Amino acid sequence: MELVSTDSTLQVTTEEISVLVDTFYGWVQLDPLIGPIFNREVEDWPAHLALLKEFWATVILGTRSFKGNPMEIHLKLLPEPRHFERWLELFAETANEVLTPAHAELFVGKSQRIAETFQRVIASHRSGLGVMPV
Repeated sequence: MELVSTDSTLQVTTEEISVLVDTFYGWVQLDPLIGPIFNREVEDWPAHLALLKEFWATVILGTRSFKGNPMEIHLKLLPEPRHFERWLELFAETANEVLTPAHAELFVGKSQRIAETFQRVIASHRSGLGVMPV
């Protein structure tokens, strides 16, 4: 069954999410800056891609199919701002390549807000303020 976003003006589908995630993480694995981090941490790429598709389906389509704690994972890894910058840059490039302009804008906007939140929490964690249990 193909799920479609509830926003009738955008009509994002699960197939689009799948294409975006597969294409993007194909590029991530090859990237000289963030690729080594992902390739070291991800033991099972097909399972990880399925999880990320569920994440984006939850974010964009409201499916609530994602079960996980991405903040916890990022707090264990403590990526630097340059890693977030590269991730966002590559994500935007890929979204603009494989999605319509309106859909790319939606995904890129969501990704930027998520990254900002993660970076704030990580900065607080590094400074010893607001340390979250991991």
